[in-house]
Amino acid sequence: MLGIAYITAGDMKNASEIARELVSRRLAACVNMFPISSIYRWNEKIEEQNEIVLLVKTDSSRLDEIIEVVKILHTYDLPAIEFWEIEGEKEYLDWVHVNSS
Repeated sequence: MLGIAYITAGDMKNASEIARELVSRRLAACVNMFPISSIYRWNEKIEEQNEIVLLVKTDSSRLDEIIEVVKILHTYDLPAIEFWEIEGEKEYLDWVHVNSS
């Protein structure tokens, strides 16, 4: 199953480091990064922070390895790592599959 691993990072430096490692290890075909503003509860406080979202195009069979790499490189104690199944144009999805396996 192909999908998007959704990951947030605290800054572009950390996001880029994670993205480059995932692509270089062929755990991802492509990673898009863009700034977001997040409001969340952490340690019983409401926090507001600018973050970077990584949209990691990958195969679900790579998810455990992605989680392992992210946990090693990430600056957060508890990084957000989610996986969303995707559907789309066949040739593009074939490219994602080939380049993330």
